[in-house]
Formats: sequence, C-alpha cells, structure tokens
Amino acid sequence: MKKTIIYFFLFISNALFAQHQKSPRLIYPGLFEDVQLSKVYADGKSFADAVPKADPASIMKAYLNQKNSQDFNLKNFVDSNFNLPESHTALYQSDVKAGIEKHLDTLWSVLQRNPDTATTFQSSLLPLPKPYLVPGGRFREVYYWDSYFTMLGLKEAGKTKLMKDMVDNFAYLINTYGFIPNGNRSYYLTRSQPPFFAAMVQLLVKNNPDVKLSEYKDALEKEYQFWMKGGDQLKPGKAVNHVVKLSDGTVLNRYYDAGDQPREESYREDYEAARLTKQNPATFLRNVRSAAESGWDFSSRWFADGLSFSQIITTDLLPVDLNTLMYNLECTIAAANKEAGDTKKSILFSSKADKRKAAILKYFWNGQQNFFTDYNWKNKSFSKQLTLAASFPLYFKLATQVQAKAVSEKLEKNFLKSGGLITTLTTTKQQWDAPNAWAPLQWVSIAGLHQYGYDKLADTIANRWVKLNIAVFKDTGKMMEKYNVVETNSKGGGGGEYPLQDGFGWTNGVLLKLLKK
Repeated sequence: MKKTIIYFFLFISNALFAQHQKSPRLIYPGLFEDVQLSKVYADGKSFADAVPKADPASIMKAYLNQKNSQDFNLKNFVDSNFNLPESHTALYQSDVKAGIEKHLDTLWSVLQRNPDTATTFQSSLLPLPKPYLVPGGRFREVYYWDSYFTMLGLKEAGKTKLMKDMVDNFAYLINTYGFIPNGNRSYYLTRSQPPFFAAMVQLLVKNNPDVKLSEYKDALEKEYQFWMKGGDQLKPGKAVNHVVKLSDGTVLNRYYDAGDQPREESYREDYEAARLTKQNPATFLRNVRSAAESGWDFSSRWFADGLSFSQIITTDLLPVDLNTLMYNLECTIAAANKEAGDTKKSILFSSKADKRKAAILKYFWNGQQNFFTDYNWKNKSFSKQLTLAASFPLYFKLATQVQAKAVSEKLEKNFLKSGGLITTLTTTKQQWDAPNAWAPLQWVSIAGLHQYGYDKLADTIANRWVKLNIAVFKDTGKMMEKYNVVETNSKGGGGGEYPLQDGFGWTNGVLLKLLKK
C-alpha cells in the first residue's frame, strides 16, 4: 500500500508549478524516471541539465517505440539523444606557484558565463540576459544566495559592472517568474533560496554611485509579495506557502517549496528516501525540498530528533536567518520608496520592519540557551538545534548588546575550531553539520561580530578560515565548496549527496573580502 502511495505522488502531474516552462520530468514522462532510477549517470543532475539533440517530442516517440525491445539499451539511447552538460572548472588547471590572489583573479573569468542564448531544443536552463558567475563544478547555473557572497569578492576585485549585471539578472528573474528561483533551471521553479536580493542591491548601491536603490524598488516589492503570498487571509495558528500566522497574530516566514515530488536533480535519492520515512510521502518530499530552499541541504537543524533525515520537519520551523533577511527586505523597500518620494509606502514598510524586529527578538531569542534558535510554530517551542544561523541577527544589527555578547561567547566556546566555525554542534553525515564549515556562514559571523565590537574573536575566526583556505589551495590547487574545520589536514568538507565540488564562487568571494580587509 505504501509503495502505491509513493508512486501516486511521484507520477502525479506537477504542471501547476511549472510556471512558464516545463521541467525535464514533465517533458520526458517515463523516460526521465527511467534514467534517474536506473542511475544511468552517477549524478542525477547530469540528466536534468542535459541538452536534447532533437525535438523532445520525437525523442519521446522514439523512447516509447523502443523501450520494450529486447535489445534496448537505455544509456545508449540517452547518449544518442542528449548532450551532457560541460563542467568548465574541470578543464581549468590552476597555477599554485602564482599565489592565491592570482588564482582568485583568474577564477572570475573561469566561472563567468555570457548572456544565454536559446538552444535549438529546450533544455532546463532558464536563459539570462546579462553575464553572470556560477559556483563551479556540477553547479553550472547561477545560484541565488551564493551570488551575494560571490559579489563581496567582485566588489574587492573592482568588478562593479559584473555585480550590476548579476543584480539585473535577478531583477529579470523576478519580473519573469515572480520570484528568484533557487537557480536558473526550470526544475528550480518551485522554490527560491534565502532572500539576499535586497542585500545585493544595498551592496551594489554602496559601491556604485550611479545606481539608485529606487531603480530596484519594483523588483524588491515583487519579491516581497512572493514570500508573503496568502498571508493577508491567514487565520491565527495557520500557515500557507511561506507565511505563518502565530496564535497572537504575529506573521513570520518559513521555507516552503511548492512541489511535493522528488527533486529532479536528486530524483533517485529522494525517491528512495521517501520509501524509508514514516511521514506521508508528499509531506516528507515537501520538507526535503523546503530544506533545499533554505540552502542548508541538509542539516540536523531540520530534523525533529536532531539526527534523522527521515524525521525532517522543515515546514514546521520558523528559521531565524530567513526572518532576519525578510526584515532587511522590508527595511530596503522602505528606503527605496523614501528615495522615490513615496512617503506613505516608506512608512508602511518601516512599520512592517519594526514589527518583524520585535517578533524576531520575541520568538527567536532562546533565553534558556542564551542564543538565537529557530522556532517550531507547530508545537510552540524553540528548536533544540544550535546553529550558525544565530549570527544573522548580528549581521543585520537586530540583536541587543546583551544578546550579541551571549552569542559571541557561545560561538567562541562551542563553535570555534582550528579552521573556523562549525555549522552546527551535531556531527552527522549531512554536509551542513559539524565538522563542516561554509564560507557564507563564516562571513556572516565575522561581520556580525564586528558590528558589535567583538573584533578579536572576529579576527581569530577570519585568520583561521583564511589559513585553512590557503593551505588546502596549496595542497590541491583548488578552492572548495566547504571545509572540515576540525580535521584541517583534510582537503575539504565531507558528507552530502554529491562529491566535494571545487570552484568555488562564494568561497572565492569571502576569501578575497577577508584578504583585502
């Protein structure tokens, strides 16, 4: 019976969420599942990113005609009908002797993509009108929250034109699809990522006097509408999409993917995981996908027992980082409207930001732990998981001095290791857990501590992180996606659904920012 339910949820039409462009699973029904579940390619993202050599309708017709033949070979069929995507970074050979800064400078051109042109036959890529940077490795498209941290490095490298091109691309995505997808792929059209667009615009305006905040006012407001969709009609104690209204009427946000199928880029992994959970398959898969929207895919942060992937409850949690980013979005919209002369709207969004700030300090400050934690709106309790998401209220200057002091003490005592800050205090095989560390969370923590005068601790973290990055580069010639900050002689972080990636956009951006301080 359970297997029947799973199949029902796997193969039910997802056309409702396709939003302007069908994803590969909808273009190649049956063939897509066959390829992914047969593990024709080691990485499920390979086929999701493949470019067809012929019209998809003719490929499907040939597949249906041939698939039951005794001599049918699925891999040969796919190889005959699709070109697999290139990995540009795999072709690049670094020169360790030239030094780290020369390497970072060279990588900007290695990771840059020119404006996309439409292919003869539709692939999963959503074309962008201006140049952009990709993270590297298997990540051969733009990624939303990665790009903010990459831009920190672009600023230091004096590449403000490319920064503006990337911000314009994100505004284009908002205007085209109503939001910024996880990445510019059709299979990402059911979810976004941590909303850093406002922070990108702030960074661009600060470093380019020719650009005004008000130029992006409409795009900022449209993104806000996406994250708040359905909130006006909510009753207390209920949730819809990304919005939750608590019993006292407080409105906050959660991560929420509009789909409840296996992720196309990790289809086989999700399909098999759905068979092992006691959750309803659709609920489980939505929680998995929503964790992917958070960017922390995956972490004990999202698990009910703090250990088991099968107990993932992402949509039950109000994340402290997301709501802090929403506060910044509200502040930015208020400022953009003030600049544009719309005083009424500016006051409205300033009021929204004030209310959210009060709610963040009420619902995310865990007095028992003396730390910011996520909040479980279903059972009205603080999450027991302590994570680096606690640094976000410091980064955006929301925390009180007393709170910042408590956070700094816990970071130093519990999170600081020989190579930097661990992501969580739980060691698992998930990549967003100890012993792994990630550049964006190092930067948010370092800069957040500086905001409150904890310069010595911030500098200690920065120095350890920089030293580790450079040591691994000297050993491997590569910049890694993540690092093991406990066993610093390892060549990078472990865990996760795919091999360690090199490149790597946000690592490069944060490192250059720290080197230039």
